[in-house]
Amino acid sequence: MTTVAELLIESLAQHGVRQVWGVVGDALNPVTDAIRREDRVEWMAVRHEEAAAFAASAQSQLTDDLAVCMGTVGPGAIHLLNGLYDAKKSRTPVLAICGQVPREEIGSDFFQEVDNDVLFADVSVFCETVTSVDQVPRIIEQAVNAALSERGVAVLSLPGDVGGLDLPKDTPLPRFVTEQPELAPTSDAVRAAAGAINAAGSVTFLVGMGARHARDEVLRAAELLAAPMVLSLKAKEGFDDDNPFEIGQSGLIGNPATARALESCDVLVLIGTDFPYPEFLPTGKTVVQIDVRGAHVGRRTPVDHAVVGDSRLALAALLPLLQEKTDRGHLEEARTVYEKWAGGQEHFTHADYDHKKVGLLRRRVDNPDGLVRPELLAAALERHADPDAVFTTDTGMSTVWLSRFIRMSGRRRMLGSYNLGSMANAMPMALGAQALDRDRQVIALCGDGGLTMLLGDLITAVTEELPVKLVVFDNGRLGMVKLEMEQVGLPEFGTFLHNPDFAKVAEALGMRGIRVTDPREVDAAVADALAHPGPVLLDVLTNPDEIALPPKPTLAQGWGFAIAKSKEFVVSPE
Repeated sequence: MTTVAELLIESLAQHGVRQVWGVVGDALNPVTDAIRREDRVEWMAVRHEEAAAFAASAQSQLTDDLAVCMGTVGPGAIHLLNGLYDAKKSRTPVLAICGQVPREEIGSDFFQEVDNDVLFADVSVFCETVTSVDQVPRIIEQAVNAALSERGVAVLSLPGDVGGLDLPKDTPLPRFVTEQPELAPTSDAVRAAAGAINAAGSVTFLVGMGARHARDEVLRAAELLAAPMVLSLKAKEGFDDDNPFEIGQSGLIGNPATARALESCDVLVLIGTDFPYPEFLPTGKTVVQIDVRGAHVGRRTPVDHAVVGDSRLALAALLPLLQEKTDRGHLEEARTVYEKWAGGQEHFTHADYDHKKVGLLRRRVDNPDGLVRPELLAAALERHADPDAVFTTDTGMSTVWLSRFIRMSGRRRMLGSYNLGSMANAMPMALGAQALDRDRQVIALCGDGGLTMLLGDLITAVTEELPVKLVVFDNGRLGMVKLEMEQVGLPEFGTFLHNPDFAKVAEALGMRGIRVTDPREVDAAVADALAHPGPVLLDVLTNPDEIALPPKPTLAQGWGFAIAKSKEFVVSPE
């Protein structure tokens, strides 16, 4: 006889799921036992279920397929929520298998009981509790098909007395729908958009991750229209490399070139992006938006011409209708400003420090003795990382340094909580990425605040022999919060972190630990860490006073920093 748990795991294995992340526990014991006996599926035991959900989210984003995590009844399932919200906001398919109290106790306020169907209602595209063998395999198929087709989280709850139930002998194995059709736009919408673009003078593109599979079509359109290309952060994959139209990101991680290109265009074309910061988008422009989801059209800025459909199909239909723009001044100006700005970043990134150069850099930013510029560290990672490395970043300043100093060239990938904006995601995402391919280089850019939230799962890297490289930007601060406070004139408060020597912590847990306090040692330390065959934690003491200026700093922000610094000088929060 086959049990409910065995059928579930066999169906996932047949689909291609290779790992399940979680913490073992009572109600799900039949499931973990089924995994133990299924050679195609590996149990990945973490120390906190939030790490399991983040790891699954990372795997799903990298494979563009289903990933699985588990949390047992009550607290175990609750701990999954933050990582599952990351998967929801990233629109990636994840199945969460959750425990529940025995069926006869449901609704009795039993020990550890929570209502999973209510708890997960907002985060999920499918959420049901299995209460009868008659529901299997239909409910398994519904859950997985919903996750795959709607690109979201499916939650399947198993009461403690259900997973081990025997199924009828002729119960079929659940099968999942894997083909997702591409949506083509209407010809009328394409013609209207082409007419608006052809009638305009200058065009700027804002390109998102929804256009990554349409790289060739986007580049051809940019060439034809002489359009500078502003990239969303997640569009660095696919458009960061060998792109003569790219001028970097906008928003708080932007630069003057993107601000100018957006402000000076006649037509703004949004391609596969749901860029969430309307204050950085221009007004008074003709706006064309290409998006596969009609619900996304116009929710960030008013749109004159909506082209609802797959970006590759939409651009393929649009290209024959576009007229070449012979005046390339708009593009050339944007590229000139961008290259000047990028060149100005180079003095942050040199590895060959002598005492004179170090002194010069300290004078420029009042860099305290013994602290390293975070830009220098990020640039060293750029130089030494493999051409197919996977980077993960914590939310905050770690993401800023990746966006500005690390190129997604070759087959590099990047992951972060870029839509949810959670702390503590970089390390568990790196675990998930590394488990997919233990021979591929995986580098996590960790904030010290984020790392310490889930510090216990450093042990998972050791236990599972995952050779992740964890790079800690150790500035003793919640850096982005400090920046947010100071730009509105508040002295930093509550942002100070009393950190241990993270390298020693790593060594105590069984992984290689390296600590750097001298800028002249950064380059060699990065090379050493990346060359090590096992897991490494590289702890680099960085300057907490480094800031990332927005594309167009305002007078109010300038005054805010001045006022904040004067308050900090008079009354030190330490």
